[in-house]
Amino acid sequence: MQFQGFVSMMRINRETHTMVTKWSNYALCMLVSCLSASTFGQAESYIAETNIPYYNESVTKTDQYIKERCMLDIYYPGNTNEFATLVWFHGGGLTGGNKQIPHALKGQGICIIAVNYRLYPKVKAPAYIEDAAAAVAWVFNHIEPYGGSTSRIFVSGHSAGGYLTSMVGLDKRWLATHQIDANRIAGLIPLSGHTITHFTVRKERGIPGTRPVVDDLAPLYHVRPDAPPLLLITGDREKEMLGRYEENAYMMRMMTVSGHKDTTLLELKGYGHGITKPAFPLVLKEVQRIVKEQNLH
Repeated sequence: MQFQGFVSMMRINRETHTMVTKWSNYALCMLVSCLSASTFGQAESYIAETNIPYYNESVTKTDQYIKERCMLDIYYPGNTNEFATLVWFHGGGLTGGNKQIPHALKGQGICIIAVNYRLYPKVKAPAYIEDAAAAVAWVFNHIEPYGGSTSRIFVSGHSAGGYLTSMVGLDKRWLATHQIDANRIAGLIPLSGHTITHFTVRKERGIPGTRPVVDDLAPLYHVRPDAPPLLLITGDREKEMLGRYEENAYMMRMMTVSGHKDTTLLELKGYGHGITKPAFPLVLKEVQRIVKEQNLH
């Protein structure tokens, strides 16, 4: 009954286009159990390819760090057409981390693309965002030969990866460089991502982490009503990194005020910043929801 109550709350608030929900550990366990079978049906086989450069050769041969770092891995169902694709950006504060196909997302009937990007201090802003946009553009330009649909490309990531997700999807100039309209993204799903200017970008400028900044390198600066569907997921406001829940709550409010019709915020009660394990089933559920809506039109 408790789980059904959470589901009903989601349905009611979807109709009003906003939601702030605390998910209890019980409800999350029930949801994981319900989603243990593939959201889209099991594919018979999956194919993995690794270390694919997403910049063209003219760029990689002139920049050794781009050649070394700007690679992606793709994991896709081998016997499915028009599948959905989730581009996944790792966390690490823009200073560390490496691409990895999340185990919890494997075997779910969708394609997962894990991306590496350049890191501070070898580069500074906006190089990280440029790399994220180049990787997403690669997916738009190359996913069809693998069997994927360009109308079903989702972008997600955790922490720094969540920040990159929001920047690429909300600030249209980065994908426009590659002749891609950011509104073609099917859905944005940042996990515990900054919505103000990232703390590493502030560190580059000598600004303390306790001083919030909202400039053109902040997702909040690019609030707009015509953006792709946006699902914001954070940990418990009392356990998250400094102000991370409150940033996302403000983003949800401003997107709603702007007239955006599909912004949702989920706060995972009892979890700190490391929310990927409970969040992955919610990510899959969001992909399923949007693909289902596409099929109805």
